[in-house]
Amino acid sequence: MKIAYSWLKEYIQLNKSPEEICDILTQTGLEVGGLEEVETIKGGLEGLVIGEVMTCKEHPNSDHLSITTVNVGTDEALPIVCGAPNVAAGQKVVVATVGTTLYDGDQEFTIKKSKIRGEVSMGMICAEDEIGIGTDHDGIMVLDENAKVGTPAKDYFRIESDWVIEIDLTPNRIDGASVIGVARDLAAFLSKAEKTSYSKPSIDAFMVDNQDLEIPVEVGTPEACPRYAGVTISGVEIKESPEWLQNRLKMIGHSPINNVVDITNYVLFETGQPLHAFDADEIAGNKVVVKTLNAGTKFTTLDEVERELHQDDLMICNTEEAMCIGGVFGGIKSGVKESTKNIFLESACFDPVYIRKTARRHGLNTDASFRFERGVDPNNTIYALKRAAMLIKEIAGGNISSEIVDIYPEPIEDFKVEVSYANIARLIGKDLGAELIKNILTSLEIKIDAETETGLSLSVPPYRVDVKREADVIEEILRIYGYNNVEIPTQVNASLQTAEKPSPDGVKNLVAEMLTAQGFNEIWSNSLTKASYYENLKDFKAEQTVIILNPLSADLNGMRQTLLFGGLESIAYNANRQSKNLKFYEFGNCYFYKGTQLKDQPANNYWEENHLGLFVTGNKEQENWTTKEESASFFGLKSYAEKILKRLGLLNQNTQVAASESELFSDGLSYTYNNKVVLELGIVAGSFLKKFDIDSPVYYADFNWDNVFHAHKKHKVLFDELPKFPAVRRDLALLIEKSITFNQIKQLAFKSERQLLREVDLFDVYEGKGVPEGKKSYAVSFILRDDNKTLNDKQIDKTMQRLIAAFGRDLAAELR
Repeated sequence: MKIAYSWLKEYIQLNKSPEEICDILTQTGLEVGGLEEVETIKGGLEGLVIGEVMTCKEHPNSDHLSITTVNVGTDEALPIVCGAPNVAAGQKVVVATVGTTLYDGDQEFTIKKSKIRGEVSMGMICAEDEIGIGTDHDGIMVLDENAKVGTPAKDYFRIESDWVIEIDLTPNRIDGASVIGVARDLAAFLSKAEKTSYSKPSIDAFMVDNQDLEIPVEVGTPEACPRYAGVTISGVEIKESPEWLQNRLKMIGHSPINNVVDITNYVLFETGQPLHAFDADEIAGNKVVVKTLNAGTKFTTLDEVERELHQDDLMICNTEEAMCIGGVFGGIKSGVKESTKNIFLESACFDPVYIRKTARRHGLNTDASFRFERGVDPNNTIYALKRAAMLIKEIAGGNISSEIVDIYPEPIEDFKVEVSYANIARLIGKDLGAELIKNILTSLEIKIDAETETGLSLSVPPYRVDVKREADVIEEILRIYGYNNVEIPTQVNASLQTAEKPSPDGVKNLVAEMLTAQGFNEIWSNSLTKASYYENLKDFKAEQTVIILNPLSADLNGMRQTLLFGGLESIAYNANRQSKNLKFYEFGNCYFYKGTQLKDQPANNYWEENHLGLFVTGNKEQENWTTKEESASFFGLKSYAEKILKRLGLLNQNTQVAASESELFSDGLSYTYNNKVVLELGIVAGSFLKKFDIDSPVYYADFNWDNVFHAHKKHKVLFDELPKFPAVRRDLALLIEKSITFNQIKQLAFKSERQLLREVDLFDVYEGKGVPEGKKSYAVSFILRDDNKTLNDKQIDKTMQRLIAAFGRDLAAELR
């Protein structure tokens, strides 16, 4: 939210600089995100002056250009080539001199001395849209003949400059979403040193002029609209707002529309209360009805989009049709337009949950919905209504033509809170004293109902929707007192606790450090993702997706079932920025919905799993004069993944490896440990890469970290003394069927020889000339060792013959 420094000073006397005000606001919980000096027109019209066209003749080399001389108040007139059809001698115009910078949105260009079709041009005669004064581009701007030559344009157009403070509001501090709300916090903070108060514009002069336009109101859904108020104003004239009002809105980044709409926006930012002005002549049946409509009802909003309503969307209707989505967005018919003569002005307090869900359903985020969905002050409803009505009468004319209709069947009471001095001192860490505490509370408009020696009974006004408990009140006291004013304690108290072994965080950190040392970067993807990613998948069914009931957007409407898609988003983002050699890892939870409740299952149908994902794409190493360019590969990823399993003690005889059947991979492996899947890795299927416009192969490993950690907890590290006797290596070249994997050979070898066999490795694979069709040749090494004595040839040969026999019997292997 943006507020102008000069606007703020209208409600509170300030002798502090904008920078000091920013520091104070941040200390009180209204964190300032930026401070900027802003003009009502970008650039402040610097370098532009009022000039007079002295001469004007046709350009000899063009049928649409003119050569002019323009007096800008200097000793010599400026030659300027102009392309506007309406330029003529004797006109008073706006001239951009050489060196002036003009702005068009985010684009800018500087006026330079130039030659146009052979003629020198030392400036530019400007149109309205070229300097931001208006939108007309049919010709140059012709000023009043009384305009004084040489006057800076910023003085002629009375361009204002101000400091604009941008506040990063947290969801609980909607009370700070207005100039008056900020002034209230500043007054409370400054009152610690010197009594300071803020003031609101008076509405004492509000008066009903006649009863000519009575429009009754009916609230059919009171649970969605606790308070609804309205008043009519007849005989208004819709036109441009006065300059001061336009400048106020421009300063905070809002474009003026017309006087009535500008006033509703002005009062919104001033008081924090959203308002809506209806064309009273468009209210069919001369009655306003607040209610919900049937699901599927069509409604066209101000942006000319036809929307399909939900049964819980609160609508402001007349007797025939809907006029507005309550608290969110107006309808195309009911808004104020140039022909409007009579208006019905609405000020309401809507239920935050209704507004929040409606805004999310329709993807609408307006200044009104921003405030309503966080909770507006119901006690501010009538004040804002009267304030706006008085401004409309002052600026747009007309008469207030009805009594205020105020439907408020169940007034919202103040929050009752008990707070003790002992707890204040305990939580703040300092005894502030009863008088200071009471002064802070009353400066925040919190009423003290009763006081005892030990504490206070308080009434907290509804404008503070988040202050309902003792701890909330203490936080209010502390933020106004100042966090920086609490001294650092001279002693630290601590208690010793035993931690689970192995530590879950410790194991994660161990693996993270391993991966980082091997060139991986950690990523954190959003747990919220597109539910559409899971459409038509078999392994991750769409019906298993946890759907968000009030999603922030269509791209964040479900919880992820796999880390893959978040990783692919990161890869695509980096690849699009010329960073294609990537190695990522991510620890994160995945979320699932069972659907219907299963027999003997708990009622909670949701569960989550912790996973670790590895992603490798591009080249194996960055280009280097000592290293040849080599693409990342499946076997590179397999090596990284198996190192993790080995480090955690999960790569041994209990580990089974088989081809992965996951649809995520075009080719891959699945690792199980004690019959539980701990790892799946492979080449990501091309159909998924296509969705993310990734044109390089991506290799992905998915660890079920819950299974990994559970297995690691049971793993015991055993130590043996170093062997005293040498090991012996023997190699075999086995001719086998293509379908047989190395893992089958390895498992069979250890099954056949349990005592002497220590390691089995594959060091060559051959297919081609000399190898029969449908077969392949594996060169396998076997490491043998007896820990009690040196092996002799007879033992070695006997062992190798036993292995050869097992391979021939069980795998139909032949020696080459």
